[in-house]
This record gives sequence, C-alpha cells and structure tokens, in this order.
Amino acid sequence: MRMKVTKMKKGLAVALMVLVSSLLALGGCSAGSLEGTKGADSLHFQEAPAEGLSTDTSNSALSEGGSPSVSGVLGYDPQYDYSSGERYAEIEETGEQLVADRPEATFSLKVDTASYSNVKRYIEDGMLPPSDAVRTEELINWFGFDEPLEFSGASPFAFYTEVGPSPFNDDKRLALVRVGTREVDRSDLSPSNLVFLIDVSGSMDSYDKLPLLQEAFALLGETLGEEDRISIVTYASGTRVALAGARGSDRREIEDAIFSLAAGGSTAGERGIQEAYGLAEEFFIEGGNNRVILATDGDFNVGVSDTDELSRLISEKRQSGVYLSVLGFGTGNIRDDLMETLAKDGNGNYSYIDGRKTAEKVLVEELGSNLFTVADDVKAQVVFDPEAVRSYRLIGYENRMLSTEDFDDDRKDAGEIGAGTDVIALFEFEPAGKGAAASEGAAADSAAAGEGAAADSVAADAGVATGSHLFDVRIRYKDPGERESKLVEFPVTAGRTNRGSSSDFGFVSAVALFGDYLRTNGDGGRDAVREMTALAEDNLGADAGGYREDFVTLLYNLRSAG
Repeated sequence: MRMKVTKMKKGLAVALMVLVSSLLALGGCSAGSLEGTKGADSLHFQEAPAEGLSTDTSNSALSEGGSPSVSGVLGYDPQYDYSSGERYAEIEETGEQLVADRPEATFSLKVDTASYSNVKRYIEDGMLPPSDAVRTEELINWFGFDEPLEFSGASPFAFYTEVGPSPFNDDKRLALVRVGTREVDRSDLSPSNLVFLIDVSGSMDSYDKLPLLQEAFALLGETLGEEDRISIVTYASGTRVALAGARGSDRREIEDAIFSLAAGGSTAGERGIQEAYGLAEEFFIEGGNNRVILATDGDFNVGVSDTDELSRLISEKRQSGVYLSVLGFGTGNIRDDLMETLAKDGNGNYSYIDGRKTAEKVLVEELGSNLFTVADDVKAQVVFDPEAVRSYRLIGYENRMLSTEDFDDDRKDAGEIGAGTDVIALFEFEPAGKGAAASEGAAADSAAAGEGAAADSVAADAGVATGSHLFDVRIRYKDPGERESKLVEFPVTAGRTNRGSSSDFGFVSAVALFGDYLRTNGDGGRDAVREMTALAEDNLGADAGGYREDFVTLLYNLRSAG
C-alpha cells in the first residue's frame, strides 16, 4: 500500500507542476515579471520572444536559424542557434556498423553532464534544443544507478552488463555496459589546490550567470578543509587575483572574495587562463587535486579567442599536472563548443549549472567523481563476436570516438574518471543467426522454467545459445601521473550478463528514447513522449536525490507543450 501511495503522491506532484506551467503560460508570464525564479530548479520562465522567434511555422527567420518551439516549429541550423547566439560543436552520428567489417567500437570513456541540464533549460523555456546540443551519453550519465557493483583486486574498475529488448526496434537488442570506480570517503580524499577562474565580463551581468556562479562556488567552499588551498582569479577587460592560496578553513575570507565580485567589461579569457595556471603551479600540492575551475558563459572576445588556439594552450598547460574543469552558466551567448573542448583538453569535466540543485549535485554530491581523478586517459573498446552479433551501433559518444589504433597508443589523450564514477555505454545490436520471433519464443520458454533459467532467458533475448560469447569490454587507463597504461578486460557471455529487466535498464532505455527524440527534432510527436514517460515512470527505482522523478516532470512539461 505504501508503494501505491508514494506513486500517487509523485503523480500529483507532476500534475501540479504541469498545471502551474500551463496556467502561467496562459497568463503570459515572462522572466521580466518573475526574475530570479529561474535558478530555483523548478519551473523556468523565458523572456518574451525576441523579434523573429514567433512559434508560427511560417516565420521566415526560424527557417534560417532559431530553436524550434515544442509546439512544432522545426527549421533551424543545428550548428548555430540564431535566436540566442549559442554555439555547439557539430555531432556526426556514426550509425550502424557491420561486425564483419568493424567488430570493435573504440571511444574515450569520459562523460560530462552539461548537455542534460542545458537541454532541460531549453525545454523549460518552451523550446526544443538545437540537435547538436543533445549529447545522448551525457543525458544518460546524468543519473545514478541502483544495481550494486562488485570490485575485485587492485583494478579501480568494476563492470556490470545487461542485455534486453531495444526500445527502438523489436528485432534488435540493447546492451547496457556500466563501468564504475570505487567510492572514496570524503575524509580520505587528497587535499585540493583549487583556482576559481571566474568570468566577470559584462556578458555575465545576469541573474542566471554571476549571482548563480557565486552561490555555486560558495557551496563548494563549504566542503573544503584546513589542508585545501583556494585562489580566485577574475577576468574581464583584464585580470585580477582576488584571493591567493587561502586555507579552505578560511570560510569568511573565501566568501567575501566570492560575493564581492561584480560584472563589467569585455572578456580576456586567455589572460585569465594564464594567470590561473600560474597560481595553481605556485600552490601545487604533490599527490593532491590540483585544478583550475573555469566558470563562464564561454564568450571570450579579447586576446586568444579562437577555439583551436585555446585548445592548444590548454593542451600545453595540462602537462603541468593541473587539471581544468569548466562550469557553464546563463542563456543567450553560451559557447558550449568552446567549453566542451577546453574541459576535454584540460583533462577535466564540463557541467552546465542551471540552478542551485544542479550546483549541489555537481559540486557537493558528486565532488569526488567530478574533482578527484583516479584514472587518466581512459579508453574503452567493445569488441563484438561475429558469431553472435551481426551489427551494432553505439548510442552517443560521437564526439569521443577514437580509431582502433588509438586504443593501444599511450600518446593518445583520452578521458579522465573520478572516484565513485558510473559511466554507461549503450549499444543497440542485431543478433546473428536467430530471428526476433525465435528469440522471443525461447525467452518465453525460459521465463516459464523459473528463476533458474535466467542465463537461458538472456541468451534467448540476445538471440544466441546459452553461454555464447557476445562481446568483450576492454579498458585501457593510466594511474594519475603515470605514462604507461594498464589493460583490464571483461568478457561478456549470455550466461555472464544480466537480463534487461532492472529499473536501471528500463530507465536508461527511456532516456535513450528522449535523446533520439531531441536529436530528430521531436520526431514521433506526443506519442513518442508518452511512451518514454510511461517507461521512465515504471522504472524510477530508488532514485536517490529525486533526479529520475525530475526527469519525469520534464517529460510532462514537454508533453503538455508539445
């Protein structure tokens, strides 16, 4: 009975959110009348549409470039959102691969989460995001997972796999590959030497930029201790050191420096980067977490501002042993392409902060996974067995693909993974040999035989014989600061993997559908949203932090406006 009551309460909460959203929309509310509410991680409100942003599909400006509204405007250039001046790196989908031609998928195993909170902002503002803003692996990896991981030996990694029906195609299967690292108690984390590199240029003069940034850094400051060192560098038309090497326990001094900042001027980001790395090297802690945290909307317009040039600069700086993480803020001129590139080249993470709850998640709840690296240059290679798998496609990771040769090349830079990190990779595959009908019949027979037939059920789901080899998961990584890599391999057979029936598998399937829906500009309409909403609601699981429930609320907002 308790479960039914809980589900009813969740349903009422979602319905109430949708009702309030609809009433405000009817009343014509805008950010102008509700300024300051956008950072509350509840309902977001958009300023009245600028000229050329009508939701009328006949609007010629939108056929040239703005983001479509969820009510059906579809025309826009995916590389540049003309309605707001935001830029995104182009995503080229890899598509389906024949195992006979290319049995392995090789990619950098590092996941940022910026795309999820950024996409969420668009939807709450009544628009579909540009398709290149949608990085499906980041949507999936925003969430936590319930199934326990089993670690063994000295390897920092544990593996978990599930195989089940594909949500995209009844004739195909979905393989969930989860790679996790050990949790580390906060008291056991190495001391930190952090440099907050803060953009205080005129473009940051907005309630969802500098004020939210200050609140986010204040939250992070509360987690620091006596052995930690904090510096603050600001940049606008020039640079200024607002704090140099303060002890983490000096809370008042740190907060005073953070909240005394004001926005104004142009954006000399390159000079700020040089100054920040200089301070990080001055207070460098051997064996510690040495990191620059850049907080910006990415609008560099003084000095070196070209993405390729900044990429080279950051690539050079990472040789010092100082990592770079990036926090994106605001609406209107976000350089997502630049921030993603800088974080990748700086061996760090990229997160988009759309409100206090996101700041708490990124900088407090997930402090270890986002700021404390346990493995450098992490590469994944999944090798499919042609006897069991005819074709496959990796869902997401388009901007992190590597060549087959890169996997064994220790000179090739790849992703960094922190303590207590979970990374999910999804593969849709077509079984070799058995057709879908035969697979489903065998699965039904196995299910009828009872729990002892779990391996047979997995084999039937995959369309292969019990015990058949499906694929190998190979991870190559370096211990922090080391030059030579190590290799970990995990063979997956139909008898060694789990059947795709967990709440993790079901929920991830719903998020994958969501990513596909956004990447295809809302293809499938309301029926597609209803399908993914039902799947997500049925697989909320433990939902620590309520993030899965938040996702359902987001889908209801999308559904009601679509």
